[in-house]
Amino acid sequence: MNAAQPLAHIKTTILLAGAGKMGGAMLTGWLARGLDASRVVVVEPQPSEEIRALAAQGVRLNPTAKDIGAVATLVVALKPQTFAEAGADLKPFAAADTLVVSIMAGTTIASLQRVCGGSVVRAMPNTPAAIGRGITVAVAADDVSAAQRAVADALLHAMGSVEWVDDEGLMDAVTAVSGSGPAYIFLLAEELARAGVKAGLPVELATRLARETVAGSGELLHRSDLPSATLRQNVTSPGGTTAAALEVLMGADGLQQLMIRAIAAATRRSKQLAK
Repeated sequence: MNAAQPLAHIKTTILLAGAGKMGGAMLTGWLARGLDASRVVVVEPQPSEEIRALAAQGVRLNPTAKDIGAVATLVVALKPQTFAEAGADLKPFAAADTLVVSIMAGTTIASLQRVCGGSVVRAMPNTPAAIGRGITVAVAADDVSAAQRAVADALLHAMGSVEWVDDEGLMDAVTAVSGSGPAYIFLLAEELARAGVKAGLPVELATRLARETVAGSGELLHRSDLPSATLRQNVTSPGGTTAAALEVLMGADGLQQLMIRAIAAATRRSKQLAK
């Protein structure tokens, strides 16, 4: 199975543990890609109205354990801080040949194997997954088969692009760059608007200009095959207004050094939180 194939090809049971924002985004994406709703079991103690509505389409919401039956794929979308306790309840559903896909930050393959068992794929998505424009990085345990990896890839593609790595040690830096990255972009929009107000713009106009500039530039970057550096250079006329601003942003204490320090801090914290 590749990412282009419809999920209607999946004929086994998928158990989704946790249907908050990210888990709910995955579920919506699966159904949009043609997965048979009756194939999905959702375990979520506090389901949103949106998740309850999906139950009307055939998704099995919070059935009893005996009614779930055999599970081929277990997708764990719990809050990491609740996993040690709640994750133990999932162990009966993870046989040795069950594919376990985790999207929990800071939760290692070893921890997932210890708590749940199964053949584990650890994945790190980001919040644009909610609109199908996220990017997920995944790493598979050694016992994950090619067929299981293909299923995991297809399920993760419901949230956007997917990249695979072989070294789990890279996941801390992945978390720092793409997992936490949307917050950096939102901060850019926030501070761009604030600077506009300082320059004399009305608050509403500065906010709209900042939001639309960040959103439009991101879409241009998405659609263009050019490197981001080339796109930046295309906006910059020698001796012009953009060049004057970039001289500040690219200075010795500018954005480059700030971003290096920020990513390093997030990477360190991810390693501290890993379990």
